[in-house]
Amino acid sequence: MRVIARGTLRAFWESSPAYADAMTPLVEWYRHMEKAAYPTPQAVKAELRTASILKGSRVVFNIAGNKYRVILAIDYERQLAFIRSR
Repeated sequence: MRVIARGTLRAFWESSPAYADAMTPLVEWYRHMEKAAYPTPQAVKAELRTASILKGSRVVFNIAGNKYRVILAIDYERQLAFIRSR
């Protein structure tokens, strides 16, 4: 799966020294997602049980024991995932 906007993750952990500990788990999560292929939301949930499926093809991933969260909008057909930023 191609994950769009890795820079969004980098901008987060570089935004404050308080978030520096997010770098390692976010990079690990990103690498996992890049290697993964999920045909459906149920496939995501089956492999990553802490993920929460939302409306509109969005998925919330708990990172570092739920200390951080990443929201992805996933196009399952094209295997594209867009990191949502707030």
